[in-house]
This record gives sequence, structure tokens and C-alpha cells, in this order.
Amino acid sequence: MPNTRTSPESYQLALQQLTDSALPTGAFAHSLGFETYIERGLVRDEASFGVWLAAFISQQLTYSDALAIRFLYEGVPVAELDALLTAQLLPRQVREASIKMGTRLLEIGAEIFPSPGLAEYQELVTSGRAAGHQPLAFAVIARSLAVPPGEALTAYLFATVTSLTQNAVRAIPLGQNAGQRLLRKAADDVAAAAERAGHLTPDDFGAVSPGLEISQMRHERQRARMFMS
Repeated sequence: MPNTRTSPESYQLALQQLTDSALPTGAFAHSLGFETYIERGLVRDEASFGVWLAAFISQQLTYSDALAIRFLYEGVPVAELDALLTAQLLPRQVREASIKMGTRLLEIGAEIFPSPGLAEYQELVTSGRAAGHQPLAFAVIARSLAVPPGEALTAYLFATVTSLTQNAVRAIPLGQNAGQRLLRKAADDVAAAAERAGHLTPDDFGAVSPGLEISQMRHERQRARMFMS
């Protein structure tokens, strides 16, 4: 069994592995709604994708994923947060994407970063008492590695943004340099989202724009698509 004792000085390497785009969670297969905007001609270049990405960060990532990570670090039971995420992720494809990537992350984590907290969440998922969502799987692993909550939150958000940008580079398509310009701008949006999430309350959980959710629902019936969600 791998050594899971991670010092405050060395958790950065584990965090880099968890957020690396090469981590095989299947993130490359998901657009989380932006492909619908491409099909409608609303996202068509670097500028228009940047607008969509900023909105996605400030809405769904802030009021859903970021709050789930923050609340888990604050001691809210993982089963309770898992049920809340399942209930508030209304678009079926996005809900299934979160579960698919989360389940895969739990499997990877159990092999390379085992911990009692991770084993507990896995048992809840295996027994059908939890779905296994991506932000919670990440937070459980990060917390077991002694990653500070602020660093865990910004790392998760930026990793999600990186995956979406890489997918947009392929789908729109965009050049690689355009993708890097978008990521630089998105870094500021991620920092703002993490700051905002720190001041939200449980009543704010799941407060997402209906337009974004509708686009995610439309995606599963789209005539042609590259992504599963």
C-alpha cells in the first residue's frame, strides 16, 4: 500500500497530480453545456467562449462545486452534501458527468491516496447511499492529504476551467495560444469565485442561471455533438 503520510511541505506534488489534465477521470469527454452554445452560434471564437467561461465560473462552479468543497472542509457530512448535489444538478447529463468523473476519481484515489475518509465515501457509493460526485471526491482526497481548504478550492476550480478550455480549443476550434490567453483571464475569475464562495450561506447552494441549465438540458438532444455533456 502506498505511503499516504503527506507533510505540509509535500502536499503540493500530490495536488498537482490530482489536478493534472492527464489524470484519467474522463473530463476530456464533457463540455458541461458550452457545446450547445456553439451549435447555436453564440460561442464561436475566443472572445465569446471567454464570456461563457466567466459566467460558468461565477455561477455553477461558485454556487455548486465550490460550496460543496468548502462545506465538506467545514465538517458537513459527505453523504449530506452528496444528496444536495444530486438534487441540485437538474440537467441529467451534467449530473451523470459529475458522478462518472467522481466515481473514477474515487477509484484512482483509493489506489494512490487511500485514507479512512476516502474509504468511507467509497463505501457510501458502493452501497448506494451516495452517488459519488466529482467535487466531493476531490475534496475528500485533498483534505486527507492536508491540502489547505483555500488551495484545494482554487486548484479544483482552475483544473475544471483548464479541462473546459482544452475542450473548447478542440470544439470551436481555437488555437493553443488562445487557450492560454483564456486561462490567464480565467485565473482572475477563479480567484474571485473562491473569494465569493467563502461568504455564501447554505441557502445559496445550487443558485445557478436557468439559461445555463436549459442549455445543458438541450445538449442531450442535440443533433450532432463531440461531448457527452
